[in-house]
Amino acid sequence: MTERPRGRVGIREVAHRAGVSDGTVSNVMNRPHLVAPATVARVLAVMDEIGFVRNSLAHQLRTGAGTTIGLVVLNAANPFFAELAHACEEAAERRGMTVLTGSSNQDLERENRFVDVFEQQRVRGVLVAPIDGPTPRMERLQERGSALVLFDTHPHPGRFATVSLDGHAAGAMAVRHLIECGSRRIAFVGGPMHLVHDRWAGATEELRRHPGVLLQHVDTAEQTVTEGQAAGSYLAALPKQERPDALFGANDLLALGLLQALAQHETLRVPQDIAVMGYDDIEFSASAIVPLTSIRQPRDKLASEGLRLLIEGSADPRNHREQVLLPPELIVRASTKR
Repeated sequence: MTERPRGRVGIREVAHRAGVSDGTVSNVMNRPHLVAPATVARVLAVMDEIGFVRNSLAHQLRTGAGTTIGLVVLNAANPFFAELAHACEEAAERRGMTVLTGSSNQDLERENRFVDVFEQQRVRGVLVAPIDGPTPRMERLQERGSALVLFDTHPHPGRFATVSLDGHAAGAMAVRHLIECGSRRIAFVGGPMHLVHDRWAGATEELRRHPGVLLQHVDTAEQTVTEGQAAGSYLAALPKQERPDALFGANDLLALGLLQALAQHETLRVPQDIAVMGYDDIEFSASAIVPLTSIRQPRDKLASEGLRLLIEGSADPRNHREQVLLPPELIVRASTKR
């Protein structure tokens, strides 16, 4: 029986007992795919034997069957992403797993830092709602053998596993609904464009099927209630012949801001004078000053599919590139009913 050394055991002791270099031990802990399987097994056996790491962590390194996943969202203050994170936690719990969550706040440096931290924590894989598509840091994570799944509407065939709502179909669905409600001058409110391009593309494509209907884009720097209020005040002040008769907010926060701005104009009624709809169908939408029509993003389905892709990808992260596109659902409420 081998005697355990007393006190804290270091990498050098593990390397000495396993007959390898200190760098090999470091690779076994951080980049096991770079080390021969027999060597990994020998080093992990020594770690178990002398108590360098807990047996559960050694097992995770050996099998890749960790029970923790990482999640990076765009903005945890946005109710949609808070609800998505909750759905991911619920889906993970049903599988006996836990979720570590970080919010990039649309800051690329923060996004990269969370990806690095999750890799260092040896999570089973990482789910990311990216700021503007995959970064070199994410590509490197995947190349090193970690599972990665993107909540991303940009197509990445053959490169990354993704799950998202079909934003193109959703944009078309929204414009079609507004036209069916009698609207002829529609404003799409939202930006930056790299975050809403799919909705805008679907909206413009649907518009081509309806000659005589006008569609304009009102850009916003962020997707917040405050930005929606500013856009709504601007649009409400336009002369009647120039003012849109329908507003499509690129998310529900913008649409709620639009509703608040229009409520300040006593001569404008929603939906009789201006119809308003949003995108996401967050919990607050149903209880807005005028209950908000919205395109629903199925948080539970996004979470369950994302987790499925992650678990399947952890078995073969370099070759798992499935693309899942979920259909949109129109939730009609009072803000567009005429």
